[in-house]
This record gives sequence, structure tokens and C-alpha cells, in this order.
Amino acid sequence: MSVFTRLNDRLHLWVDRWRQRHELTHWSDRDLHDVGLSWSDVVSEAEKPFWRA
Repeated sequence: MSVFTRLNDRLHLWVDRWRQRHELTHWSDRDLHDVGLSWSDVVSEAEKPFWRA
């Protein structure tokens, strides 16, 4: 696997993480309850930098 391929894969991963964390902040209380998350879970996840899993 080339360096450029790995870099591209990593960038896509980071963008996906940022997008998912951002989307999570817009979920309703009902949605969060349905998947077993609290607002403190959301805040904890949303505050992570995009490069942290």
C-alpha cells in the first residue's frame, strides 16, 4: 500500500469521525435514549479531536 493511499485513507477516517461526532450533537433526547447514550456521552465524544478514536 502506497504512502498516498494510506494518507488518503487516514484523511477520510478523520473526516468521517468529525462528521459523525458533529451529527451526534444534533440528535434528540429520544434518539440518544434509543441507542443508550446520554448528553454527557455526546459531549465527551464531541470534544475529542478528530484524530482520536
